[in-house]
Amino acid sequence: MVEGPGFFSDIGKKTRDLLYKDYQNDKFSILLYPAPEISITSAAIRKGRKFLPAGSFELKKNDFTTDMKMDTNSNLLTRITYDEPAFGVKTKLSFIVPNHKSGKLKLKYQHQYAGIMASTGLTARPIVSFSGVVGNDVVSVGAEVVYDAAGGNLAKYNTGLNFTHSGFIGSLILEDKCDSLKAFYYCTLNPMTKTAVGGELWHKFSNNENTLVFGAQHTVSPMTFVKARLNNYGMVGLMFVQDRTAKLRIIMSVQGDLTAAEEPKIGLALSLKP
Repeated sequence: MVEGPGFFSDIGKKTRDLLYKDYQNDKFSILLYPAPEISITSAAIRKGRKFLPAGSFELKKNDFTTDMKMDTNSNLLTRITYDEPAFGVKTKLSFIVPNHKSGKLKLKYQHQYAGIMASTGLTARPIVSFSGVVGNDVVSVGAEVVYDAAGGNLAKYNTGLNFTHSGFIGSLILEDKCDSLKAFYYCTLNPMTKTAVGGELWHKFSNNENTLVFGAQHTVSPMTFVKARLNNYGMVGLMFVQDRTAKLRIIMSVQGDLTAAEEPKIGLALSLKP
């Protein structure tokens, strides 16, 4: 791995993972590893009163990764990734069946002091995106631009700043065409127990609205890990991860609104390794 500032998508990622990653709201899934290079996920996702099927398949072989995901509408998203055809470069091709206009080619280049990502749709008038970050593993700044060739306009332009020091990560992202400002922080309290806290503050200039989300995580025992989050609208989320054996992991999560009487959203995931 090349040490450096990462990519634009990495700005605030540590906080987003703490607050949102692995929560299984209204979703039940089983992850299987039939072989070390193969993973298969089977899922049922609740929509209204129905549970709709979804799933994914991933195969890693040498420098190639093939990832196929089926959503609840039976659309099949396929990604083929080739690691480092040249030093520091990663190539990814993706498309959705049956949408023949969904093809996309993405290139990533990572350097010690820069991270560049570019993608283009495989159509006559594609959506083209470019992002870049410069700096080091302490301070980095970056920008992201998305151009819609069909409409002849900039669909998105964002800027970001990231600062890391001694277990603390602070990030700022100005997005939505300068209409939204997001501030992130992440602080490691105890690396041995993975105890950490984090927060996200989202301010929307057009309506002067603020959203604040706070979260924490902690390893209760060598086999048990918990996370929790709460926002200023009373939405609370709890996640419980337990490694029952070296080959079986269970993830249970629940999300509910403390200010409403609606039923909570519950999710369950099982991970089985060979």
